[in-house]
Amino acid sequence: MRRPAVSLRWKIALTVMAVSCAVAAALGVLVHNAVARQTVGQLRKETRANLDTALDAFEYGTSGEGINSVLNPSELPDELRELVRSGRRGSMVGTYRGRPVMWAAAPADSQVMAVWSPYGTTRSSLETLDTAILGSAVLAATAVALAGLFLAHRISRRLTTTAAVARRITAGDLDARVGSGPGRGAGGGPAGQDEVAAVAAALDSVAGSLQSRLRAEQRFTADVAHELRTPLTGILASAELLPEGRPKEMINDRLRALHRLTEDLLEISRLDSGAEHADLAAYELGALVERSVRATGLDTEMRIGSDTVVDTDRRRLDRIVANLVLNAHRHGRPPVVVTVDAPPGGPPTIEVRDHGPGYPLELLHHGPQRFRTDAPGRGKGHGLGLTIAVGQAAVLGIDLRFSNAPDGGARAVLRLPQGAADAP
Repeated sequence: MRRPAVSLRWKIALTVMAVSCAVAAALGVLVHNAVARQTVGQLRKETRANLDTALDAFEYGTSGEGINSVLNPSELPDELRELVRSGRRGSMVGTYRGRPVMWAAAPADSQVMAVWSPYGTTRSSLETLDTAILGSAVLAATAVALAGLFLAHRISRRLTTTAAVARRITAGDLDARVGSGPGRGAGGGPAGQDEVAAVAAALDSVAGSLQSRLRAEQRFTADVAHELRTPLTGILASAELLPEGRPKEMINDRLRALHRLTEDLLEISRLDSGAEHADLAAYELGALVERSVRATGLDTEMRIGSDTVVDTDRRRLDRIVANLVLNAHRHGRPPVVVTVDAPPGGPPTIEVRDHGPGYPLELLHHGPQRFRTDAPGRGKGHGLGLTIAVGQAAVLGIDLRFSNAPDGGARAVLRLPQGAADAP
């Protein structure tokens, strides 16, 4: 059984409280011992002085008026009585007639001479001191704990903000930043900043560097695709003038593949730049998906559980469905099944499933990787088709998830925005 997680805020607050309580306890013990030693020592000294006076009076047979002296008292503590019988003198706290007293005793001939002094006032003073020390310790510990909780809350809040920005960056929002905040230099670097601010500055620096590199990559991809588009169009037109035969078919096939790659790169660059916007209209979902599947020209089984009308962009949804179906036929095994369903109270869904080996774990964990495919000689992962599907789904606000079916095969599920669905 896992222990419940304790936030950093409470860890710091509890640590500060524990340390402050330990310090208060140690100081309280030291103060108590010092005051008790001084107070009891003074009373012990006075009682011993009275004992010396009582011994002198006993020796000379004079009266010891004003001195609380007793010969062979029955209430003398046994430890002190044994000490006197051994020929030594001493003092000890005990009781006399039900009251706490300080005893001092010494041998007097064959008897025990004892002197006592009231100890009740001293004990009350020490108890009052202990109460004051305890109350002061509780107040000090509470004040320090509240201050520690406030400080920990500030640190925890800053760390939580930094973590939230890191998650946004991971999700693809490269414009997210923690912000300058206190203790940041004019250039964004450290200027007497603490560790939390240093972490935030490092995260902002990493995000900025990553964003710059991705933008450079996007510009490069868009520029290359754009520069290739015009000559490829001319080459395709020129290839049509070649004499009929196998060489012409091979050249046209490779040129069309290169032309599709160029168009895909241009589409990805537009999606990455955020320049794409959906042109929404009302469509019957089942009929729309069925047309998209038939347009691929592949043997695909179509199932419509319940239909509905949705507001979507037909061209973009066609692109998503076609890419998923092509990927299922290319990397999976038949039968490839496309299912449309609109459960009451739930979002309309489109499922594309094959019965092949399923998606690789890398794709399930990290999503589609551009320029990677399951085709032999091209490494693991997927190419541009799934990457474009994910990008177009984001433009339409569709939740696209990849998984493997329990009985084998890859599953891609599209969940359309529920607010866009109307009754048919």
